Amino acid sequence: MADDRTQIDEVQDHAEEAEAASPVRDLPEVPIVASLIESFPDAPFTTAKYASSETVYHKISVPVADWVAFAAEAKDAGFDTFIDLTAIDHFSEAPRFEVALNLLSTGDAERIIISTRVPYDDPSVPTLTDVFAGANFYEREAYDLLGVEFSGHPDLTRILMPDDWQGHPLRKDYDVGAVPVEFKAGSLDV
Repeated sequence: MADDRTQIDEVQDHAEEAEAASPVRDLPEVPIVASLIESFPDAPFTTAKYASSETVYHKISVPVADWVAFAAEAKDAGFDTFIDLTAIDHFSEAPRFEVALNLLSTGDAERIIISTRVPYDDPSVPTLTDVFAGANFYEREAYDLLGVEFSGHPDLTRILMPDDWQGHPLRKDYDVGAVPVEFKAGSLDV
C-alpha cells in the first residue's frame, strides 16, 4: 500500500512541476479580447494606441491556417463591424507580406487588428468574404496593388489598375517608371 501511495505522490509532484514550468499567459484586461485570445494559445498579441488618438487596440498575429477561423470567432465574440483590410510589403523581412484586418466591437467599443504573414513566393490567404462581405473590395485592392491572392474569393480581379497592367505597383521592388509630361506655353497674364 505504501508503494502505491509513493507512486501517486510522484505523479502529483511531476504534474505540479509541469504546471510550474509552463509559463502563464498574460491576457488583456478587456474581457471580450481576453476570451478571444484565450481560444488561440499560439496567437501572440500586443496592445497599442493609434498615433492620432488615445484609442487602444490589440494586434493579434495568427498563422494563415487560422486566419478565417480567428476572424469568424472574433465576429461571434462581438467584433461585428468590419473596418478595413489591408496588406503591407515588408520588403526586407520574411515572410514578406502582412495582411491586416481591422475590426470593431460596437457593443464594447473595442478594436482589434488581426494580422497574418505570407511569403513572397506564395502570397496567398483564404478569403474573408464569407465572414465579412465588406472584405470583398479590400481583398481585390490588396490583390491589385500588392499581388496578395485571396483563395476562394468570388471575383478576384483588378479594381484600381487597368486589366492589362503588368505587376503590382505598391510592391517595394516595383519599378518606379516615368510618365512624360508636356507643358504648354504659359501665359504672362497671370
